[in-house]
Amino acid sequence: MSENDNLQDADGKKDTIEVNDTLKESTSESLKEEVVNEDVNIEKASDDGINEIEESNAEDAEDEGNKDRHTIAFKEYDKMSLEALAIELEKLLKNEKIQAIKAHVDNIKSEFNTKFNALVDEKRTDFINDGGNAIDFYYSSPVQKRFKTAYRDYRNKLNSHYKSIEQNLKQNLQLKLEIIEELKGLINVEENINTTYKHFKELQERWRNTGPIPRDKYNNAWNSYHHQVEIFYDFLHLNRDLRDLDFKHNLEKKTKIIERAEELAKEDDALKAFRELQELHKMWKEELGPVAKEHRELIWDRFKAATKQINDKKQLYFKEIDKVYEKNLEKKEGIIANIDKVASETTNSHGGWQKKIKEIEGLREDFFNAGKVPIKVNEATWAKFKEAVRNFNRKKNAFYKDLKKEQYQNLQKKRELVKIAEDNKDSEDFEATTPLMKKIQSDWKKIGHVPRKDSDKIWKQFKTACNSYFDRLHSKRNEANKEFLEAFDKKQKLLDTLKNLKLSKDKEKDVATIKSHVNNWKTLGRVPNDKRYIEGKFNKTVDELFVKLKIDKNEAEMIKFENKLESLNNTSDNQRSLDNERSFIRKKIDEVKSQINQLENNLQFFTNVDDSNPLVKEVNDNIDKHKKELKLWETKLLKIKEMY
Repeated sequence: MSENDNLQDADGKKDTIEVNDTLKESTSESLKEEVVNEDVNIEKASDDGINEIEESNAEDAEDEGNKDRHTIAFKEYDKMSLEALAIELEKLLKNEKIQAIKAHVDNIKSEFNTKFNALVDEKRTDFINDGGNAIDFYYSSPVQKRFKTAYRDYRNKLNSHYKSIEQNLKQNLQLKLEIIEELKGLINVEENINTTYKHFKELQERWRNTGPIPRDKYNNAWNSYHHQVEIFYDFLHLNRDLRDLDFKHNLEKKTKIIERAEELAKEDDALKAFRELQELHKMWKEELGPVAKEHRELIWDRFKAATKQINDKKQLYFKEIDKVYEKNLEKKEGIIANIDKVASETTNSHGGWQKKIKEIEGLREDFFNAGKVPIKVNEATWAKFKEAVRNFNRKKNAFYKDLKKEQYQNLQKKRELVKIAEDNKDSEDFEATTPLMKKIQSDWKKIGHVPRKDSDKIWKQFKTACNSYFDRLHSKRNEANKEFLEAFDKKQKLLDTLKNLKLSKDKEKDVATIKSHVNNWKTLGRVPNDKRYIEGKFNKTVDELFVKLKIDKNEAEMIKFENKLESLNNTSDNQRSLDNERSFIRKKIDEVKSQINQLENNLQFFTNVDDSNPLVKEVNDNIDKHKKELKLWETKLLKIKEMY
């Protein structure tokens, strides 16, 4: 069996005829018979694993720059906006090889067209709803022009690429055929064998450096080249030293290739091993010549055995992965069924559709995370998934189109309320108009959404009219509450006086001064409800003065509390305010008592422990602290009882 066994493709008979025709021109009858016999062996040596490697290497030989054409990660193009899709197309054109992005460009184009058509439909609906005539509708956008420009650039580059490849492949094929013809002529050249051998080596180097050729010509061209190389080595029997030296070199290199293949046969990663095996076959075939005849069958059988082991492991891997892919397919079909189910459920509210949208987003995420499916159903499954999602989107869009009609109806209702508000904003009949204005405000809240483009504008109109009326109403009420406003003015002046108060070094005198101001504050009366914030400012100012005086905390607290009670007593609903304050104080008293009881119970756990013990001391300190706090709250309760 010849070393050529691994190189014969399915078209072996045709190659044999071509080789035999060549031999008639350049070899003796005995040599021709020997090669023909080797060709017969080649035809019998067909092996599926080797053929697969040969076909893959032939494909790579046509376009050596395409080895990474399947490694560009697919993005979730269906989630991208129109602008993002256009940008992504431009990035692919700029950063990736034109021959590697076809699938990506097709997906991007499909998603862009779908989204843009949906946008056009939406704009057309808005145009018609605004009173336009469908025949007059026209829509274009900068992003559409940007995308078309990028796609046109892609088509031009792709066409140029294919034309360039076709031309280069033809040129390279012609160069290799010329090398084969030169190899044929070496046998009958009458010159020094060393010169001929040097010429032979130059032809081999030219062959290796010549670029890719058409894949359908690859095996035939290489077989013809290889046969001519073998014929030349047989011709070298005139100078066995040169031939044997080359045979030895080739044997050493091929032995290393075999050893590496045998190592790969033990590799756990079957795909990685198979990919490297392809490279080994390419080296064996393209970079090395033949070995001595007595070694040819032996090393080839050894190499083929390692190849079979690796190929068997790869086939087993694909069988196992197919099982996983089948399970993934079941998951994805279940997800698609759930999408169809969600789409079929009737929903007539915005909230319901928002919930369904979230469900679909979750199902889409599950689909993308479910893993790969068998290649034979991959496109069909993807198409089925996209159709299910599109079906949901169609129903969702139909709902929101109807909702938009409802929003226009709501807009009309709110415009009517705006007219009522504007017609009555200057009314002097406050008794009759106030309930009306409050009613239209309540009605406004009950009316649903309006189109977003009108929402802010109509709300400002309504709000302005209502505010105009109620500002006038409040102004009238302020006049009626002139006494409260006068009290507010007086309290504001007193607050300013208190803020600018200069404390002396006599603490008792300063405390008396502050108490005098506090008592004066109590006599000034009520302020308007919308100006009661001044009480907080007053208390804050008093607190700051007490802090400066370093007055007893409880005493300061009682002074502020008495002022607070006076303020509560001056409210329109003073009885209710005092009741609420009394309930709050009683609740605080119960809480403090409960905390004291808990701490006293904790002391019972300390038996035979001196009071000086840090833990015991800490508990006793806490009890004393809470008792003081309890006394303060009880004092406040007595004060509030005096108010009744």
